[in-house]
Amino acid sequence: MNGFEPYNDPGFLAQAWQQLGVFWSFDDMNATWVLVGSLLLGMSASVIGAFAFLRKRSLLGDALAHAALPGVMMAFLLSGSRDAEIIFAGALVSSLLGFWLIDWLPKNTKIKPDAALAITLSFFFALGLMLLSYIQNTSLPDKSGLDKLLFGQAAAITSNDIDLLLYVTTLVLVTVVVFFQKFRLIAFNRVYAETLGVPVRFYEVVLAILIVLSVVVGLQLVGVVLMAAILLTPIAAARFWSHQLSHLLTLAALFGALSASLGAQISYVAPAMPTGPWIVVSLSLLFFISFIFAPRQGLIKRYLDDRALKQRVIQENILRTLYKLLERSHFQRNGFSLAEITELRSMSGTELRNRLAEMVRRGWVKQNRQQYALSEKGLLKAVKLTRRHRLWESYLSQHADMTSDQVHQQAERIEHILNREQEEQIVAELMEHFDPHGAPIPGLSDNQGHPS
Repeated sequence: MNGFEPYNDPGFLAQAWQQLGVFWSFDDMNATWVLVGSLLLGMSASVIGAFAFLRKRSLLGDALAHAALPGVMMAFLLSGSRDAEIIFAGALVSSLLGFWLIDWLPKNTKIKPDAALAITLSFFFALGLMLLSYIQNTSLPDKSGLDKLLFGQAAAITSNDIDLLLYVTTLVLVTVVVFFQKFRLIAFNRVYAETLGVPVRFYEVVLAILIVLSVVVGLQLVGVVLMAAILLTPIAAARFWSHQLSHLLTLAALFGALSASLGAQISYVAPAMPTGPWIVVSLSLLFFISFIFAPRQGLIKRYLDDRALKQRVIQENILRTLYKLLERSHFQRNGFSLAEITELRSMSGTELRNRLAEMVRRGWVKQNRQQYALSEKGLLKAVKLTRRHRLWESYLSQHADMTSDQVHQQAERIEHILNREQEEQIVAELMEHFDPHGAPIPGLSDNQGHPS
């Protein structure tokens, strides 16, 4: 792509900003073609690649991209032309043959699906490299640039390539919209789709053809080696932001388009930098940003949630300990020292005081000098936790044939996440009023021990 040589230039930033202005003015037709082509590929490949990802066939796109290489070389050898339509046809036939082999091997031999992918990928790629080496050693005209299909050469994109990308992108997006419900059903529950009478095989073939088309038209931009990243990285990043399929596909398309735009701009400003690799680098950056900062499943969010859960578990354990002390006093005394609490709940004195101070602020515990007592609000919560703990102990004791020590350890974890519906289901199956240790299971309307 046209631009300027940034190296050893003291005005790099100023010139880069100026070049970006030229880039977005669309005066450079080649740069415009690269941008449009990258956007089309980023959106179509990201959307259709999402279904391969969700069906746990992530490497299918990578195998099909490698399988396209010998088809490109054979098409050139037979026609002597590098026209977009001829190259596309050769790559399409070769990729479809590769897909057939990937599908046929596990069904008719003892070879596993992952091994079939590896065999097909390596065989077709090796064959393609052999044909490429042969072509490079011949005197055939117009052979230069075929090796660029390995990593892509966006600067060589033509209007014919853009037309193909436009047709394929339109076909992919329209087909996904029309068959969205069927594709979703197959992606998440193939067996259920078969029981409903859905022609699963037909839709799987349609998905495969769309993946092949997206792979084949993307070879000029990103090449054989990097095509898998365009298919899979956007949906992998989108998974950190949402669980709804329509939102996932939209986010994947946006990530694909954004990375394509960034890659095209960087390669224009720094022409020694190829577009395809920069698109992949941009996608990777978006992935890591999503991995760390996404508000639903990001690393920071999960860390904060895990930290909050641990704090809540500790506080709820203290509440249940105070209730147990209340039981031991036959509900005659509601006020206990740190020493009495640590006797049942092993914690350092500093940590226990900090947790109790937080619980006082929440209104769960009342403090009177060196004594800590359950408040009305805290008692209700403690009763609920104790009830769920002992219900789960009783359930495991009856149905899992576990010892009293084992059921206690399990209940220590489950009591914090057991919901009301699960609690009612356990109650419906149990006839016990005492846990395996002989302690009574408190009722929801139990008024014993209300603080005075």
